[in-house]
Amino acid sequence: MISKNKFLNQSKSSQNGLLPRIDSIKQIRQKIGITQKKLGAMTGVSTSMINQIESGRSQPSYNTAKKIFESLAKLEGESSSHTAGDFCSQDIVKLKPTNTLHDAIKKMHELSISQIPVFDNLEVVGLISEDGIVKHLADLGQTDLKKATLADTMDPVPPIVDFDTPANVLVPLIRYSKCILVSKKLKIIGIITASDTLKMME
Repeated sequence: MISKNKFLNQSKSSQNGLLPRIDSIKQIRQKIGITQKKLGAMTGVSTSMINQIESGRSQPSYNTAKKIFESLAKLEGESSSHTAGDFCSQDIVKLKPTNTLHDAIKKMHELSISQIPVFDNLEVVGLISEDGIVKHLADLGQTDLKKATLADTMDPVPPIVDFDTPANVLVPLIRYSKCILVSKKLKIIGIITASDTLKMME
């Protein structure tokens, strides 16, 4: 049996137009790559209320939910109009498989970066990262550090996306990888790091 309140809510929804499920708000927001704070600012809803709605601790009014979904739809449209090419840095720092771990550490310190793709001529063959270096430090002495080549210590090739890949696809990818490489006409032309994806949230 449907309760009176539930019936009234359903009637109100049918009068104003049906909305997506409330529990999809978090999924859509994360797919677009925006924070709860930004979504709250756009809709006039407090960050704590957005948090409560997403966790199921609070049910928004129809008008609040409508405002949230309209803002998400607008952002989704904007983010899909941007591509990987809009956010990638085309000044790629590269190392070779024959470079040593010592070379990589020195380069990272000089440029304040935490990962460097490894190229064999024009082909990307791996990635060296701070995390990867730390794993090897325990097994290597200072002398071996200068001898160990990246060919023996590098991580697998990071994800490679096309220049025209929609920006909202990048956020989930960067959560599972140190960086993303961007290609155009089968040539690597850029790199996207976690800090680059933050530009999408500005």
